[in-house]
Amino acid sequence: MKILFVCTGNSYRSPIAEALLKKVRGDLEVESAGTHPAGMVASNAKKFLKKENALRNLKGSPEGIAQKNLEEYDLIIAIKQNHKNEILRRYPQIEDRIEVWNIDDPIYLPYGSDEEVFEEIKRKVLELAKSIKR
Repeated sequence: MKILFVCTGNSYRSPIAEALLKKVRGDLEVESAGTHPAGMVASNAKKFLKKENALRNLKGSPEGIAQKNLEEYDLIIAIKQNHKNEILRRYPQIEDRIEVWNIDDPIYLPYGSDEEVFEEIKRKVLELAKSIKR
């Protein structure tokens, strides 16, 4: 099964989800991308993933959805509705393969919210990992 996580910058939420799912389900093909990729992966993403012993699964740099063939994924997790909207603008035929998690970007939340967002992503990833049959 091939899974893609999509957020805005591919610097925090989607690469964290990718790294965590790779850690718990090495049997899946997992990637991430952003609708407007940032220049680098966020340092706090690295810090939290190191604590989870998942840093080795973190991508080196952000990628954009334009660099991916979205039709080849079995499941696309859009971190917010606007990410789904952007995907559908380009690939309306894959709507049935997109799920929205509705996780806020910590950049727009109060200081310290990044850890709460990390824990929310971790919870959702573990639920997803259990729901996918081997």
